Amino acid sequence: MGRVNGTALIIAALVVTVGALAFPVWSYADRSGTGEANLNAGSVSTRWGPLSATDRDFLVKVRLAGLWEIPAGQQAVERAPTKAVKDAGDHLIVGHTDLDQRVRGVASQLGVELPNQPNDQQQGWLRELTEATGETYQRKFANLLRVAHGKVFSLVAQVRHTTRNSLVRQLATDANQTVLDHITMLEGTGFVDYDGIANDAAGSATASPTGPPPPGGGAPSQPDPAGPTGDVSGTSRPSPAPPGAVNTDRPEPQM
Repeated sequence: MGRVNGTALIIAALVVTVGALAFPVWSYADRSGTGEANLNAGSVSTRWGPLSATDRDFLVKVRLAGLWEIPAGQQAVERAPTKAVKDAGDHLIVGHTDLDQRVRGVASQLGVELPNQPNDQQQGWLRELTEATGETYQRKFANLLRVAHGKVFSLVAQVRHTTRNSLVRQLATDANQTVLDHITMLEGTGFVDYDGIANDAAGSATASPTGPPPPGGGAPSQPDPAGPTGDVSGTSRPSPAPPGAVNTDRPEPQM
C-alpha cells in the first residue's frame, strides 16, 4: 500500500508540474499586456470596422498637421523669395485643406473629437518661421516641414497596413499621397538637409543595418532583370508620371 501511495504522489506531482508549465502557453492570448489584448482593449466597434487607439491617434495627427502646415504654407507663399519655396507652400495649403475636410468628415462619422489648435511644439515651429528671414527662413521652412512629413509618413504606412476600419483605411490612402507630394515639393526647394535627417534617424535607431557590403571600387555585376516567365500579356501600365512627380488626384471626400 505504501508503494502504491508513493507512486500516486509522484504521478500527481508530475501532473501538477506539467499543468503549471502548460497553463501560461494556453492562456497567453488572453493575458492582459499582450499585443492582441492591448489592441482589443483600445478598440471600439463601428459600422465601418473596429476603431483602434492607433486609428484615433492618426485622425488627431492628420488634423494637427493641417492646423500648423496650412498657415506655414500661407506664410511661405507670402514671404518666400524663391518660387520653389512658394510652390511648396502652395502644395501645403491645397493638400492640407483637402485632407482637413476629409479627416473632419471621418472623425464626425466615427465620433472622434479633434483639436482646434496646433500643439505646443507646432506653435513653436510657427514662431521660428515667423522670426526667421531670407535664406535662414527658407532653410527652416524646408527642413522643419520635411522632417515633420517624414515622421508622419511612417505613421500613415502603419495605419494603412494595420487598420481594420474602412474609413480610416481610405483616409490613410489619401494622406499617403498628400504627404509624399509635400515631401517631393519640399525636397525640390534645394534646402533640405539630408545629412541632418539621416543623422537624427541614426541616433534613434536600435538595430544594426543589414544589406550588401560596401562597394569595393570595381563595377558590380549587373543583376538579371526581374519579370514574368513566358509570354504574359499584362493589361495594367506603370504610372506615366516622371520620376519625382506624385499623382494626387483623389475622389471628392464623402462627408
